[in-house]
Amino acid sequence: MENELSSLVVIFTEFYYWVTIVFMFFIHVGFCMYEVGASRYKSHMHTLMKNTMVIPLITVTFYLFSWWIYFAFVNGPWIIGDLVAAPHATPWSELMGAHMGGVPVQETLDGDTTAYWARINGVFWAAFLLFSWTAASIVSGAVIERIRPSAFWILAVLIGSVCWIIDAAWGWSWNGWMVQKLGYHDAYASGVIHAIAGGFALGVLLVLGPRIGKFSADGTPRNINPHSPWLVTIGLFMIYCGFWGFYVACNIPIIDVFGGDMLDIQDKQYFSATNIYLQPTTLSGITLNFLMSLSGGLMAAYYVSKGDAFWTYSGGLAGVIGASAGNDLYHPIQAMLIASFVVVIIYKMHYWVERKFKIDDAVGAVAVHGYAGFLGVVIAGFMLWGYPSSPFEGYAHITPWGNFAGAVIMFGVLGFIPAYVASKILNAMGMLRIPREIEMVGLDINLELEREIDAQQVRDAIRREA
Repeated sequence: MENELSSLVVIFTEFYYWVTIVFMFFIHVGFCMYEVGASRYKSHMHTLMKNTMVIPLITVTFYLFSWWIYFAFVNGPWIIGDLVAAPHATPWSELMGAHMGGVPVQETLDGDTTAYWARINGVFWAAFLLFSWTAASIVSGAVIERIRPSAFWILAVLIGSVCWIIDAAWGWSWNGWMVQKLGYHDAYASGVIHAIAGGFALGVLLVLGPRIGKFSADGTPRNINPHSPWLVTIGLFMIYCGFWGFYVACNIPIIDVFGGDMLDIQDKQYFSATNIYLQPTTLSGITLNFLMSLSGGLMAAYYVSKGDAFWTYSGGLAGVIGASAGNDLYHPIQAMLIASFVVVIIYKMHYWVERKFKIDDAVGAVAVHGYAGFLGVVIAGFMLWGYPSSPFEGYAHITPWGNFAGAVIMFGVLGFIPAYVASKILNAMGMLRIPREIEMVGLDINLELEREIDAQQVRDAIRREA
């Protein structure tokens, strides 16, 4: 690198994203604890391992093709343009491994590209990878105790390594077609992560069906309480902690917004942190809004649920999600009020959908993530109406109809529809749901019985030989 100052900027950016990865890992730990706490004793290990194996499966597929999709699909492709070249993001690229910069080997790379991506590629890739884990884990909680592990892992790769990264390319990249043409604004991923995951979970649940015993003969829903409220509580607090890394990873830490790569204003420099769309923001501002939206969500959920602990903690998370689309620009009081409003709506929607359509969402994931994310994007369209969606000339401004269209694309087009179609195919092949007998006895207990049977067969064989 040319000098100490430029070196410091690049190395600081590298370290910045590395730290966000550490924080975001807490999200996955929290989801594992949360889901095990919400499941019954007879299916603990199945619930835990189902979510744990998301890590290697999505990581490998994300390395092989998802990182390339993020950069290549910003135009759709073929919605406003063709595929975009992304030579640094292909799995065979020299930059997808240990690299110190220098003269590139690939003909498609130049020296400047190699010098930058040699430092940033791995940590930036990993930050997006952790978002993919989160999307799959949201679905995991909704379907506990009745889905086959193999079916869930197929669906996890579909959302984590295909659907989610396409929506990130479209609406969470500074030059994504939804930003350019719709003025889509979703700074901290109300729609890009949460609405798509909630919509995806709903698509799976419609085909998967409820747990045995969830609904009485007359269709009245029964409450299946978490076996360990304490584990659920700790898990949700871990998710709160990981959400800090989530928020920080949605920013670019330091960039010259007047520089040649940005607005290109001659003889001027202005260094700042920016949101994912490269608009200036501050970590101070998003800290205020994060805590105020968390507080608004907790208070509203406590009130509307009459002090139910499960919904109070979940409401805190839903409050943050509901305000996240605009938390780079909201006033803190706005963030709190939006969070409170969203939580009341999604709480009532959860129980209405449960009664009306017999949807068994074991942890309220569709409501907490899907409905809250959808509403958060729509509300941001109204609250930020007229703001520029990007610092670049020619991009559409933020509008209610642009953000509403974006919310529909996230929740429905890239979330619900692929999940419903994939689940119908898996169900037709007999691969989606575990057999009724195994569900009744419990997945963990069934495995123990199988081991005991195998061991007894071995002992009988030894006796026969003797």
